[in-house]
Amino acid sequence: MTVLVFTFVLVLGNVLKEVLGLMVSGQATLKVVLEAVALLVPHMVVYALPMGMLTAVLLVFGRFSADQELTAARAGGISLLSLSTPILVLSLAMCALSAWANMELAPKSRSAYKNLFFQFTKKFSTAQLPEGRHISDFPGYIFYIGKKQNNELQDVLVYQLDKGTNPPATFLARRATIETRSEGTNNYILFNLYDVQGVAVQGEQVSGTASEHFQIPYDTSNFEKMSGKTPLRSMSFTELRAELRSIETQVGGQSQGLADGERQQFIETELRKRTTPVQVQMHRQVAFSFACFGFTLIGIPLGIRVQRRETNIGFALAIILVMVYYSLILLGLSLDNHPGWRPHLLLWLPNLLFQGIGALLLWRANRGL
Repeated sequence: MTVLVFTFVLVLGNVLKEVLGLMVSGQATLKVVLEAVALLVPHMVVYALPMGMLTAVLLVFGRFSADQELTAARAGGISLLSLSTPILVLSLAMCALSAWANMELAPKSRSAYKNLFFQFTKKFSTAQLPEGRHISDFPGYIFYIGKKQNNELQDVLVYQLDKGTNPPATFLARRATIETRSEGTNNYILFNLYDVQGVAVQGEQVSGTASEHFQIPYDTSNFEKMSGKTPLRSMSFTELRAELRSIETQVGGQSQGLADGERQQFIETELRKRTTPVQVQMHRQVAFSFACFGFTLIGIPLGIRVQRRETNIGFALAIILVMVYYSLILLGLSLDNHPGWRPHLLLWLPNLLFQGIGALLLWRANRGL
């Protein structure tokens, strides 16, 4: 039940942030929204499963201790370790489920979720442009629509971006229309701007332009290129291993022609720099799969010590422990571009910390200390 609650909360947060706005503005149909939600669920279960396991353990053993059932069990010759063994075995089974979700299911669902939005943006029309909001779905451009009437846009502001963050050109059109066109294998979205005033930036020079009609062609193959590039975070464990082997092959090929000493140093330096982000994601998937066991180990003695019947106490304590665990995980992920820190090994720190402290507390609780 706690897993369902946390999954609902996490999915709802992402829906409100990314999906619901598209539906309210008329950009996405109910079918697209439901498909996006279905793809979000496996990704959120990765986080909800350890959180739900921890909360359930805190609630059960907190109530168990508060009702003096632990005292009765000990009086009957049953130790806390005997009572905890089935829960620990269950947590190991949840670790196996988490491993499958972390290493295969969640990356694939996340990749499919991102691809859904790329395909959705490719099928572009004026209905997908909401009023009064900056639209940055098109790499290289930012659009702002003042008003929308049928298939015509009014008071359109276009920022044409460079490789940097400053816009080198800005266009203001009183009205605009959108059409699609195919030329050979290329598909274009044509933004037709009318009664246009523009400001162009070239170095330190700023020049103004004005025209009755100005057209911005946008090649939709940009979306295909972007959707074809799977980020490391959306790769399964198998794909990450293939990426690792690919990098090793590339570095080996680039080192050809160097002297033996230079070649060895080049390979070591380049491999460490280029493989660390991949190793970080691989270790994250495996290390995060053991969160259920660590949370269970530390949750049993803490639930006994709290000795509260109230559900909100268990939820509050679970959230605090989860924040500590995830903060340490985020610390390792943030250092993926710093090979010297060995960030892929830092990802195991929260597991070692929680499991070590949990085992010690459980041992003391079993002895009645």
